[in-house]
Amino acid sequence: MAFINIGFGNIINSNKIVSMITSDSAPSKRIVANAKEKGNIIDATQGRRTRCVIICDEYVVLSALMPDTIANRISDNSFKEEIDND
Repeated sequence: MAFINIGFGNIINSNKIVSMITSDSAPSKRIVANAKEKGNIIDATQGRRTRCVIICDEYVVLSALMPDTIANRISDNSFKEEIDND
């Protein structure tokens, strides 16, 4: 299990991430609205502007970091795990 910081001390299990998209598009806004209706949304923005919508197995997580930043953290963490396993 690999945990990734998605901003402001909020951590998520990177193995549960299905997709990460920017919050600007109409489809992402629909995903967020549907998740709010179902109660499957986690707001990890700490009151800041939502820049990334993280779609997980069961939940939708909102982050104030850009998807590129989170993706870099995931790849850096994966690289560190490979080194540790060797």
